[in-house]
Amino acid sequence: MPKYPRRMKTAAIILAGGSGSRVQQAVNKVYLPIRERPLLAYCLETFERAPSIDRVVLVIRAEDRQAAEQILAEIPVSKVTDVVEGGPTRHRSEMAGLDCLAPAIEGDEVDLVAIHDGARPFITLDLLEELIAVAAEHGGAVPGLPVEAPLYRVGDPGVEPLPESSLRRMQTPQVFLAQPLLVAYRASIAAGVEGVDTAETIERFTDLPVEVVEGDPRNIKVTFIEDFFRAEEWAAEWDKGRWVEP
Repeated sequence: MPKYPRRMKTAAIILAGGSGSRVQQAVNKVYLPIRERPLLAYCLETFERAPSIDRVVLVIRAEDRQAAEQILAEIPVSKVTDVVEGGPTRHRSEMAGLDCLAPAIEGDEVDLVAIHDGARPFITLDLLEELIAVAAEHGGAVPGLPVEAPLYRVGDPGVEPLPESSLRRMQTPQVFLAQPLLVAYRASIAAGVEGVDTAETIERFTDLPVEVVEGDPRNIKVTFIEDFFRAEEWAAEWDKGRWVEP
């Protein structure tokens, strides 16, 4: 792994192309309010404050552009340099973000890329900065949490328990060296293979070493209606990337 004598320039891709189907809403969930503020605003503010983040690409659905631009005007955030339309899948949306960054990556203007789900409002500055530092040293870094219940593989000849100590539930942001990441995604698109997350694509199409960093139980992805209730409670203790006393 090459050594970098300077601070590595880091770009973030924030994915905001989901829907509201599983929270039983007709609009994209990232624009729904948590304590009267759009869910998406929470992580945007954290990335804005992060010392190691130089620029942000926001990936949206075409029909959400007006809502996205309204949030960016209201916060406001200076690091969001591009708002691009994503694809029909998470993988294609990640590729759209990387396509936007490709000239800067190929021109050595971006060294690391962090990819984050916009539906995870409570990514802390501490975890984000730790992931960037670990990725700069090793090549890639992902946050993970231990599994909470026994897991089994079912098949022939029967049921096989999986070792819980070696299993993790992955979160975002996931951070990787920019050039291998871009190469991996271009290879995956050419092969017609889409990973469930960024780390799977890196694993399939590169030999980049990836370290697992301890994740944060409150770095939840708001997916179901009950997640909004939890987020409403936690938001009272949140201030732009840090937990504070209520």
